[in-house]
Amino acid sequence: MSDHAVLDELRQAIDEAFGGQDRVAIREVYARASAHVNLPADLLAHLNELPEGAYSRQEVTEAINDVIRRRGEQDSLGLLDVPRQVRPVQESDPREPGA
Repeated sequence: MSDHAVLDELRQAIDEAFGGQDRVAIREVYARASAHVNLPADLLAHLNELPEGAYSRQEVTEAINDVIRRRGEQDSLGLLDVPRQVRPVQESDPREPGA
């Protein structure tokens, strides 16, 4: 499996772990990733380097990329695309001046 395909598989596992939730425990991401038989054990070890706790999708992606960089694998493996933080749009009150 190519490195690009491995990252695609990891992205899919991350998507499955979040399943519409804003935050998930890193152990849930690990559980989903380990269910993907095409992900090598070495890549799963990247997840073991992350501290326990709940992460947003952006935080977990950045944390995995940090591990990849620390290992010096960014040129050979590549990095995950970091999702942009989605912030709710505040609706203006039509009674407010200028609204």
